Amino acid sequence: MPHHRTDDGCQLAYALTGSQTAPALVLCNSLGTDQSLWDAQVEAFAARYRVLRFDTRGHGASDAPAGDYTIDRLGRDVLSLMDGVGIRQAPVCGVSIGGLTTLWLGIHAPDRVLRLVLANTAARVGSLEFWVERMRVARTEGLESLAEVTMQRWFTERFRTADPERVARMRATMLRVPVAGYLGCCAALRDADLRHLAAGVLAPSLVVTGTADVATPPAAGEALAAAIPGARLLALEAAHLANVEQAPAFTAAVLAFLEA
Repeated sequence: MPHHRTDDGCQLAYALTGSQTAPALVLCNSLGTDQSLWDAQVEAFAARYRVLRFDTRGHGASDAPAGDYTIDRLGRDVLSLMDGVGIRQAPVCGVSIGGLTTLWLGIHAPDRVLRLVLANTAARVGSLEFWVERMRVARTEGLESLAEVTMQRWFTERFRTADPERVARMRATMLRVPVAGYLGCCAALRDADLRHLAAGVLAPSLVVTGTADVATPPAAGEALAAAIPGARLLALEAAHLANVEQAPAFTAAVLAFLEA
């Protein structure tokens, strides 16, 4: 798997799929996952786009530097990677912290993003108290202690019953995340609040919510869509990882939005 070295020396693992002559599409994964989060989408996306997937700093095969990360740092990672592979402009699609990073790009790098898909995310994700406690547990007990409750937040009971193998794979992916990387991204979520900046997004935007999402509830997605001028809102019957739980509907909706 190729790697890109950012300005601060972090090696980011990435994959490019699709024709080199096709327009680019950038995908940003969620907390506790890696670029395999997009396995259900990549074939359909790559039929029309040159798809750039990567493992967020601290996840997958990317480096996991110790210390707190910031949403600014994660956003600059995306820009650095785009520069490294020769992508000047692209639509960007992100889930959860990937969605918050996508929002940061829409605010701070409007010349680089053509469209935004902000899935299962918010301009402010969770609360200070939630992230402080989540980080305490991860630091003192490890990710194994968080895995089961996380699967319950990521997927509805119906999906966990219907597709236990997929859930097991996602659980295993989470457990491979270095604790340092998980803590670093939790710190970024703890500190990031883009609510006062979301109205400055100029790119056409699609906000996707999950009707059973307790991590970023529908109301949070509705507030984000209301804050971004002209944003569209789509609700899917899913929990936090709507692109996995409702993969065909998510894929079709994103492609329709990108090509509108």
